[in-house]
Amino acid sequence: MTTITQKKRSVYVVVTRTGTGVAKIIRVISRMPYSHVSLSADPALHELYSFCRNYKPIPLPATFNTEVIGEGTLGKFANIPCEIYEVPLTAEQYHHFQCLIEHFTAYRKRYSYSIIGLIRVKLQIRSELHKKFVCSQFVAYVLNECGVKLNKPPCLYSPDDLRYLPDAKLIYRGELNRYYRECIDNQLLYAPLMHSAV
Repeated sequence: MTTITQKKRSVYVVVTRTGTGVAKIIRVISRMPYSHVSLSADPALHELYSFCRNYKPIPLPATFNTEVIGEGTLGKFANIPCEIYEVPLTAEQYHHFQCLIEHFTAYRKRYSYSIIGLIRVKLQIRSELHKKFVCSQFVAYVLNECGVKLNKPPCLYSPDDLRYLPDAKLIYRGELNRYYRECIDNQLLYAPLMHSAV
């Protein structure tokens, strides 16, 4: 039997620190450097996926959203400290990642941000993840569903915890807008979410 080697893919975990009031409160309570985390399907970060506010001026309502650097909350601040981690996936895992993102996109109105989830993460209280997530629980949930090794249950993950994933590699630490501009300037290739990607 001939074995076909599948091309490896990666997803990217992006932890950020913005200047919103909510972000500042989260950092004070958590005593950690970053208050938000997102996932991206490509290294140029053309799209980020997370649980966050629906409208730039107000923190609620919030649910699953696609974030774009330079727009919405990420467009309010000229300086956004960040770290970007590459997480390797097999082709099969990447395909499952695509399906999960498409599901959350199609059914985003069924989901909402979990205010109590912030408290549960801080106190490390386990909870079932169904229709309510905080950003870090969402990222950990998706990675776990894709078969990525985690150190604890997804419901207990904070943005800071996601900086220490066993198989993740730090590829950038610095300012998010600068990274994005350099990617655009260097014409980093963007592979959109497609079921046929291998």
